[in-house]
Amino acid sequence: MLAGKTALITGGSSGIGLATARLLRAHGARVAIMGRDSARLARAAAELGDVVTIEGNVASLADLARLRTELENAFGGLDILFANAGTAKATPLATTDEATYAQIMDVNVKGVFFTVQAVLPLLRPGGSVILNTSWLNQVGLPGRAILSASKAAVRSFARTLSAELLPRKIRVNADSPGSIETPLHRDQDQSDEAYAAYVARVGTQVPLGRMGRPEEIAAAVLFLASEASSYMVGAEIVVDGGRAEL
Repeated sequence: MLAGKTALITGGSSGIGLATARLLRAHGARVAIMGRDSARLARAAAELGDVVTIEGNVASLADLARLRTELENAFGGLDILFANAGTAKATPLATTDEATYAQIMDVNVKGVFFTVQAVLPLLRPGGSVILNTSWLNQVGLPGRAILSASKAAVRSFARTLSAELLPRKIRVNADSPGSIETPLHRDQDQSDEAYAAYVARVGTQVPLGRMGRPEEIAAAVLFLASEASSYMVGAEIVVDGGRAEL
């Protein structure tokens, strides 16, 4: 399905990004992953095999400039971008500080915009850009104002960047995950028992009765990356077990 294609996945060393890297490679793509944690990148590379790893932070324009250089050296050009890197924290109105606001917006909004800008010279005609949004961009959940706003901005990017890149025959779409079992949902010192209780509790809030799996998001990204979605542009695929829809 993706034979001869090249792909970049930001936040590609764990969770949704790593699952997507596995799937795109399985369908013939040459894959590069970017992440901030060198140890996680090394583990991902050991699992995936023939993959390009790039350490860096999407909120750093210097890191993104280096990303473009390393991608050009490795691939020459790029066919698929999955702008997946993101962060998530509760942001209650009464207690959220400026540092938390800046961190979320820098990674989730600035990071996505400037990642696309950085690789734009490498994107080939017929390329596909997939932006990772969230079910939170569609609902009003208390305590999630900044996170939800950041993902709503990314949803907007899927439309506006689509319009801007159409003359270059580059499609931009979005995937919108629900609550997915990834490291982002697990506290650093949380026990297995406590995490299992958290997964069960969140699962009861989902119409399908469980949290989602990273592989279920990866399948949507594969579809958007491939010619199977050739008539889709500026769209968003919601994969959330019905949480924002029912």
